[in-house]
Amino acid sequence: MVTIAVDGPSGSGKSSVSRAVAARLGLAYLDTGAMYRAATLWCVRSDVVLEDTEAVAAAVRAMPLDMGVDPSGPTVVLDGDDVAEPIRATEVSAVVSKVATNLEVRAELRRRQREIIETEASGGFSGGRGVVAEGRDITTVVAPDADARVLLTASEEARLRRRSLEVHGAADTAAVEATKDQVLRRDRDDATVSDFLVAADGVATVDSSDLDLDQTVEAVLAVVEHVAARGA
Repeated sequence: MVTIAVDGPSGSGKSSVSRAVAARLGLAYLDTGAMYRAATLWCVRSDVVLEDTEAVAAAVRAMPLDMGVDPSGPTVVLDGDDVAEPIRATEVSAVVSKVATNLEVRAELRRRQREIIETEASGGFSGGRGVVAEGRDITTVVAPDADARVLLTASEEARLRRRSLEVHGAADTAAVEATKDQVLRRDRDDATVSDFLVAADGVATVDSSDLDLDQTVEAVLAVVEHVAARGA
């Protein structure tokens, strides 16, 4: 069983790279950022005032969320409804930090994330082979004992360009400007409760600024292989 933890700022390529690594190694894939987005959507749909931290935490503790961890088609099912697309909507992106910076919410979702990782250690989708988990706190809080821990980073310019292409289908000046709030403001907000900009001790850094997806995947796999060889 192997656990690979990948953290880093918005737009660094965590999701795409982690999915590809999981597929290459036959592991499960866990997008923890999607869990925070699902929690936000749940609160919005439940008419919970996001500034009411206690009400938000209570709603999230009761949230019926199922995370599909097949890297070829990960799913986010909220109360029986596939919300993989709705959680990426601008309306969710604009307010997700209000939920993601709620410390009680973070505690609850960390608990659920650990449960998923433990499930993949003994069976689950991967049959006990393990999981690639990506998102805030993964390398330092959720899975500090992961076999391989990677901080995936990139320049601000590269991150804005990637997210602009993802959200708007273009990376011109207008598209990049429209993306700044999602990337830079969210990172600034999340940094108040999570450390994901500088690698902690024992966490390898991969800078993807000048790498394409395949090259970044190979760089992360090299870290995994190096760690495996060192522990052999």
